[in-house]
Amino acid sequence: MNRLTTPFGSYELTRFPEDPRDRLRAWDAADEYLLRHLDSGTGERGPVDLAAAAGRITVLGDRWGTLTTALAAHRPTQITDSALTRAATAANLDRAGIGTAKSTVTLLTTQDPPPERIDVLLVRVPKSLALLEDQLYRLAPHVHAGTVVVGTGMVKEIHTSTLRLFEKILGPTKTSLAEKKARLIFCTPGTPGATRPTSAGPWPLTYTVDEDAGSASGLSVVNHAGIFCADRLDVGTRFFLQNLPTNTDGARVVDLGCGNGVVGTAVQAHDPDAEVVFTDESYQAVASARETYRANIREGRRTAEFHVGDGVAMLSPGTVDLVLSNPPFHSHQATTDATALRMFAQSRKVLRPGGELWIVANRHMGYHTHLRRLFGNSEVVASEPKFVVLRAVKQDRPRAM
Repeated sequence: MNRLTTPFGSYELTRFPEDPRDRLRAWDAADEYLLRHLDSGTGERGPVDLAAAAGRITVLGDRWGTLTTALAAHRPTQITDSALTRAATAANLDRAGIGTAKSTVTLLTTQDPPPERIDVLLVRVPKSLALLEDQLYRLAPHVHAGTVVVGTGMVKEIHTSTLRLFEKILGPTKTSLAEKKARLIFCTPGTPGATRPTSAGPWPLTYTVDEDAGSASGLSVVNHAGIFCADRLDVGTRFFLQNLPTNTDGARVVDLGCGNGVVGTAVQAHDPDAEVVFTDESYQAVASARETYRANIREGRRTAEFHVGDGVAMLSPGTVDLVLSNPPFHSHQATTDATALRMFAQSRKVLRPGGELWIVANRHMGYHTHLRRLFGNSEVVASEPKFVVLRAVKQDRPRAM
């Protein structure tokens, strides 16, 4: 836990799930820069009157609730794609004695209808340009000529393509000078001569899997914005699909970190009796998985489960036969194996004795050592120069941890 001092107050902030060993903070210089700018009271078109805009302030892409917590007195609405961000925000607000009552702060997801009117739009630039595009299109009808739009991000996160999106969808855009490797984006919707988009954006995208993808061949895949590799299978998932277990025989199978759901849908298509559970921290991902499943699995088969949350934390211990995962090794811009290791530990907990965890990963991640430490075993199912498919089996006797 770390304390952030802002012009709006001082707060103890953490990421989620809270881990005292995690050295990554819940904020960075981009969050601090934006908060200082808002306190200065000066915007591109005059003072930023947060008090007057109270209840009509929207915060898009807040990483861990830092901006929402600092501005809570002005009753902002947070829009996020991450269930972990949502949980972190709620925890940080509670720690600050604010709570998440609707009269104080509103927490929305990227799949929820946006606020009717937005007077101040604050955008923390996401890693995914597609997600930014999708959300700006969704929010554009709700801003007006007087809306103050300010984006923020680290210099390495803001590119010419980022500015072009703001310009194309909302209006003329420019950036600030850099401070501590962070930069602000100023956009002026309603500027005379500015054109507003006439379409709702290109998302979601749909494509058909080709014949070189094992049991997923021929499936239709639906990708909402922000899902990795939007218009084709990524090479890691393709390699995984080519090497999935084929003896599921009605097992309860979890597609962990499901993304667009193609792995779990392939299992269901191959084994109609399988009980498939899709789970991801991303609301966009689970929406994609649900639509991919519906596009390929006819009605009358066993109903799948769809969960947005922290891995498989919502499932009861000892209730799963097989977990399949292509674990991430990034948290926003930071490279870390913390998420994957938590997913492995969660998987072991929910697996029945004899249940199996199968993962695909970049070979250099060295996950086999972690699986051996956790499960007592790890087997290479398939390998190629870049990727490896690993299998670990939960033993009948609990391992000493």
